[in-house]
Amino acid sequence: MKKNIIFILILISISASAQKTYQKNYFDNGILKSEGWIKSNQKNGYWKFFYKNGNIEKEGHFSANKPIKYWYFYTENGTKQSEGHFAKGEKTNWWLFYDASEKINHKCQLKRNKKNGYCLMYKNEKLVSAAKYKAGIKIKTWTDLKSFKRENNLLNLQ
Repeated sequence: MKKNIIFILILISISASAQKTYQKNYFDNGILKSEGWIKSNQKNGYWKFFYKNGNIEKEGHFSANKPIKYWYFYTENGTKQSEGHFAKGEKTNWWLFYDASEKINHKCQLKRNKKNGYCLMYKNEKLVSAAKYKAGIKIKTWTDLKSFKRENNLLNLQ
């Protein structure tokens, strides 16, 4: 009987430590610093982080303390700065980067936090140039969009 009680207590403590809890952290001035889900003492699920002025800094999902899925990043004054995909804590796939007016400045393909693939540059929401990267190193640049589209078999790229 005593062994059964000990076993039940161990099971309860294990299940309690594996439960998800919502955590809020604050700056010394009392402003919210971050909030999100904790499971097994690690960030898991959706999180938001804030600047000391109260504006949101970034938001996205975690798995075992590593950013995953789609994230949004903002400047201290609240405008959108960038957004993109994470996998196992590393930037991957397409990322969008914004100017001060929240218009797309450029968008790039990333792999393991480095440019890897195309990077498209915009001015006033018009595609003006392109580059190709491999593991963070620029391997080709196009300033003539007609040749870029022709070389890359892209007919209606905006």
